[in-house]
Amino acid sequence: MAKQHYVQIFRRRRDGKTDYRKRRGLVQGKKPFLTVRVSNKYIYGQIMRPAPAGDLTLCACSSRNLSKQYGWKGSAKNVPAAYLTGYQLGKLAQEQKISEAQLYSGVSRFVHGSRIAAFLGGAREAGLELHFDEKILPEEQRIKGDHIRAYATKLSEDNSSKYNEFFSQVLSRGLKPQDYPSHFAEIKSSIEK
Repeated sequence: MAKQHYVQIFRRRRDGKTDYRKRRGLVQGKKPFLTVRVSNKYIYGQIMRPAPAGDLTLCACSSRNLSKQYGWKGSAKNVPAAYLTGYQLGKLAQEQKISEAQLYSGVSRFVHGSRIAAFLGGAREAGLELHFDEKILPEEQRIKGDHIRAYATKLSEDNSSKYNEFFSQVLSRGLKPQDYPSHFAEIKSSIEK
């Protein structure tokens, strides 16, 4: 009778939190790494340094801070919010004298043109050195929110009740969805200051 072998799968891998092959490369590289998480409400970003006792967080921000600190009235989980959050993290990294980082996405898949890609584009534009191909970034119109403006304009002309229902949170904060690109530019300039 053949002896059966039990292969242990670590708990963090079973829970879908850690990819140990990617993690090994980060620890051996000894450089800070950037993590991005997208929840149902917000986008979170951190720059961390691996350490034997546990990772050290060097700087962090979330899209929740955009509304509290800079007056962002749009959604906290869309592409423009992801870009602005990445831009804010890049500025924080400059203040902390962090010049470069590597992306660590964990076990989640990376999708070209996604919110994570927009976050990376914002961090890079703020001055953080990240190594990735420009092809992964969303189009400039999506980053600025032109696609939201176009959809809101079409929906308001076709069905005003559906428009009010779909954009109810943004409208309650005092922002017309048609003004997304100008509001985006305003918030970006206030982050620069």
